[in-house]
Order: sequence, then structure tokens, then C-alpha cells
Amino acid sequence: MGNRKVSVGTVQLTCTPDVASNIEKAMQAIRDAAAKGANIVCLQELFSSLYFCNVENYDNFSLAETIPGPTTLKLQKLAAGLEVVIIASLFEKRADGLFHNTTVVIDADGSLLGKYRKNHIPDDPGFYEKFYFTPGDTGYGVFKTRYAAVGVLICWDQWYPEAARITALMGAEIIFYPTAIGWALTQPEKVNGEQHNAWQTIQRAHAIANGVFVVSVNRTGTEGNVRFWGGSFVSNPFGRILYEASHDKEETAVCKLDLNEIGFYRMHWPFLRDRRTDTYPPILNRYLDDPE
Repeated sequence: MGNRKVSVGTVQLTCTPDVASNIEKAMQAIRDAAAKGANIVCLQELFSSLYFCNVENYDNFSLAETIPGPTTLKLQKLAAGLEVVIIASLFEKRADGLFHNTTVVIDADGSLLGKYRKNHIPDDPGFYEKFYFTPGDTGYGVFKTRYAAVGVLICWDQWYPEAARITALMGAEIIFYPTAIGWALTQPEKVNGEQHNAWQTIQRAHAIANGVFVVSVNRTGTEGNVRFWGGSFVSNPFGRILYEASHDKEETAVCKLDLNEIGFYRMHWPFLRDRRTDTYPPILNRYLDDPE
């Protein structure tokens, strides 16, 4: 089967109002991950700024930039110099009045392979993303990087098995989830634990159901009334946790994956073989009001 090993770097950081310093800190973390042997490095959702979606404020639209743009150009140069793949989440200005929550995939030669625009846009207290982001129109996608075929989904997308399934069916070997999720400061610890457990469990379930590696990279630190719970993690194709970050510390880690495990688990647990696609048309309905 050959050597299909790839090392994945996860960068879990706190952010400040200083965009330039956030970008420089993230770039240094990418360098650190590369020095530890990372081939692919993933940053957290909207890594260059504070999580501005905790309020509805028109001034925050000034944080958006074009793709390609100044940040992608910096990251492309860095990727080429280090020969690493970089997965980076940005606030994209597509046109005047049209903005997306977008993740770019930059190959190890510095080329911009493409981008994925977040499909599922939340609107909850402290997460007012519908004020800022237009739902994505790129469709789901897989990017054939130098080291692996990677799929990218973003934060709220991680709760939807349909998104993970489609991405896996398109050939993803690793699904990356740049993320910004946390606890309201007023919540009791019991609720906090329940929420974190659900968040990790559903992503591990995506790994199991699809026979793929899952890499989730969250931010940490307190911003406004939200304490981001960190907990970035890597799951193998059967849901086993290979690495898990702390809740409250900045951490740059590297985890080695053996992509041959995908074939092993899919052969022994042939969920893709036994899918009954002929029975699935009802899934296209919003809800089955009068099921037959």
C-alpha cells in the first residue's frame, strides 16, 4: 500500500484586537509546526481577528479582505518556503455588500488550490453570523494537496452529517474543521461539559461513519461573554482521539496520521458499501410533515 503517512499541525490560539499581531502569531505557529514535522497546518476559524460576530456592528465589515488578498499572499509565500499545506479561515469580501466566511487551501508550493465558503450560518446569542456572512455557494469540495486529499468544512458545518458525508464521498481523506465555539460565561459547568461532549462526539461520529480522519481546530481565550473552549483534536477513522488540546491554553501540536488506516477501517466496517442510496430521497425535504 506504500507509505501514506502525513503529519498534521493544529494551531489553537487566543486573539487580540491587533490584526497584524494575530497574523504574525499564527505565521510563527505555522513555522513551529513545520519545525516539528507538520506537512499540513490548519488554523482556527477567523484567526486574524477577535471573533467579531458576538455583536452586530457595521464597523466590523472593515475586517474583511479579498481572496486572493494581503493575508493569502503572506500565507502563500510562507507555505512555499516551508513546503507545507496551509488551511486558513478568512473573512472574505467578495464585493461591496457581499461577504463570506471562507477557508482557503494553499498547497506546499504556495499555490492557492481553492476556497470553501461556509454553508451553514448560525444565528444565536453571541454568534450573530447571519448579520455578516452570505451562505456559501462553492459547494462542498476536496483539495488534492501534495500530501493528502483534504476536505474543509467550517464550525457550524460540523453539526451536519450531510456535509461530512458529501465531502467524504468526494474523496476526502482528512476533513478539517476550523472552528470558533465556546461557552457563555453565565452557564453552569454541567451545561459546559454537555455541550463540549456533544461537539466532540458528533465529529468523531463523522469520522466513523465515513472512514476518514477528522481534524478540528478551535480558538481559546475569553472574548466578550464567551469563553472559547479550545479542545482542538484529531480523530482517526474509527473515532479514536489521537490528540486533544487543553481548554484554556494556546497549543501548537503535530499529529502523525497513517492514511492506509482509511482502507483498513472501510474494509472491516463497510458503511459506504452498504449505503441504500435508493431510499434516501426524503432527506432533501426540510421536514416530513406527512410521512407515508
